[in-house]
Amino acid sequence: MTDKYILARENGRNIPKEDKIFGISNRAKAAIREKGPERVINGTIGALLDDEGKLVVLESVDQVFHQLKPEDYAEYAPIGGTAPFREAVQKAAFGDHAPEGFREAVATPGGTGSLRNVVSNYSSPGDEILTSDWHWAPYGTIAGEIGRKVATFTLFDEEGKFNGASFREKSAELLQRQESLVIILNTPAHNPTGYSLTLEDWDQVIDVLKEEAASGKAIALVVDAAYIDFAGDEDEYRKFFPKLGELPENVISIVAYSLSKTCTLYGTRCGAMICVAKTREIADEFKRVCEYSSRGSWSNTARVAQVILSRIYEDPQLLKRVDEERAGYRQMLLDRGRAFSEEAEKTGLPIVPFDAGFFVSVPCADPDAVSRKLEEEDIYLVPLKLGIRISVASISEEKCRRLPAAIRAAMEAVGEKID
Repeated sequence: MTDKYILARENGRNIPKEDKIFGISNRAKAAIREKGPERVINGTIGALLDDEGKLVVLESVDQVFHQLKPEDYAEYAPIGGTAPFREAVQKAAFGDHAPEGFREAVATPGGTGSLRNVVSNYSSPGDEILTSDWHWAPYGTIAGEIGRKVATFTLFDEEGKFNGASFREKSAELLQRQESLVIILNTPAHNPTGYSLTLEDWDQVIDVLKEEAASGKAIALVVDAAYIDFAGDEDEYRKFFPKLGELPENVISIVAYSLSKTCTLYGTRCGAMICVAKTREIADEFKRVCEYSSRGSWSNTARVAQVILSRIYEDPQLLKRVDEERAGYRQMLLDRGRAFSEEAEKTGLPIVPFDAGFFVSVPCADPDAVSRKLEEEDIYLVPLKLGIRISVASISEEKCRRLPAAIRAAMEAVGEKID
């Protein structure tokens, strides 16, 4: 329920009194203060915590932070980002697998800013933005704030594989009635399921985009890669990028890259949108229109994280330290996800196909009822439209092993049928 609008204009929005995720998280934190962290499971947080529940911050990155001079963080950054940052962030995003084409980077406040600018510049008012049925809920908020809506395709087929047929069908349907189409694919380590598109999945995506591009209409493919550095081997999970260079001129690819996860710089709100375009003119247009949109919203992005990333990529030894430290935490995260998956299989709890990342999801018919039941046991998880999201990033491996049985019990208690 929402309050009646008094002075603010509704503008087609239905704004709740409280954000669902933050509301549950606040209740979890209150329970921890009252009962102690060992008695509460808070699986709501989209940040990497250690086994004691403390925020993980890469020491190698933190040392760079503390070596900065005032002019490194106090001075305004250019609207599109500093030149060293725009170069460094492309290296960080693509590694050794940069696609062929003309590339430009524009600094944004996290991956969210990238998504906002793409929707604003590559769709028209009233358009529908295509993403998967399992998706990060703020996609809808971002679209709605600027007069668009979200449409979805079915992410998985009956065998639990990428549903290329549904992707094809929905892309064609939208392009029949729209002059342009923005598509958001969150991979690898998809939020909220942990699924990563395989190279074969990507072949299907590329084939569909080539077919639909034959109409001459404009398509913008957004790869929301916020979790790429916690998906697994950093080289292996970047091998899909060259496929973006195969797309025709009227398809622009845009990678949304975030320093929040990759450098544990959540609070600095820094990321970048990186385009892969077939012509120099299209890449130049990308930079111009996205910088213009930045100026009309947040203006420029905080300088501090831009300087930090630039310093890391200027120093090979420092970069090696950052990569090695992150690899250790990545293994911790992978161990947690696998522990949850193993216990889910043992207890007969169905989960959405999981590969890696911060989250695992459990499909269910009434996620809100299951979530409420779990709260009675001091277990706090996020109810989505299609199921329950569990942040394995924020809880220990031991708690990951305890959760599947508790979730199954809660589902049975509210009358859920479990196959």
